[in-house]
Amino acid sequence: MTQDELKQAVARAAIDYVVDGEIIGVGTGSTANFFIDELAKIKDRIKGTVASSEATAARLRAHGIEVYDLNEVESIAVYIDGADEITDTGAMIKGGGAALTREKIVASVSKRFVCIADGSKLVGTMGTFPLPVEVLPMARAAVMRQLAALGGQPRVRTVVASDDIFITDNGGEIIDVAGLSITDPVALEAQINQIVGVIAVGLFAARGADVCLLGTADGVKTLTF
Repeated sequence: MTQDELKQAVARAAIDYVVDGEIIGVGTGSTANFFIDELAKIKDRIKGTVASSEATAARLRAHGIEVYDLNEVESIAVYIDGADEITDTGAMIKGGGAALTREKIVASVSKRFVCIADGSKLVGTMGTFPLPVEVLPMARAAVMRQLAALGGQPRVRTVVASDDIFITDNGGEIIDVAGLSITDPVALEAQINQIVGVIAVGLFAARGADVCLLGTADGVKTLTF
């Protein structure tokens, strides 16, 4: 199976976790996009959605799915999103799609977090995928120095095929930190969160996934944490 076919398989499997009549949190990225396309087939069963990015909101609305501002809802039954890396404890690196801050907010208020990913995303120790950190623009250089002191190799994310700095939906910038071996993701998440100027770090460990639907050549495997 191709990587896209694996993503489609877990997107279809995630529909079983959608709660009828409730608000559904929807993530950002290629795997989440497959889920949105599947969600469109049962859109009449849900009350609506909360999107983790402007791109996700646009895709949902294009399918005729109601999108609510988080401030308009009291609770989210389930949040469904992908991951760049996930461990067998449910800790994740997220933010390859630059939506880590809103993803983390939506996940924090959701009753259940279902991660959907192809099998290549399951790792023993996170850090091969560079860790995204969203920062206030004025704090970029100061934060990079502190991330380097932690043993990482920080680099400012730029627009594809351009030297322009990438700007997030929140007006922040992304620093991608390579070279880390993340053996204690909860502690590192807390440490980076304390750096002044950091908006959010793409470690989802203090609030990780509850379930991971993992696409493999042998079918979709379900991991619970």
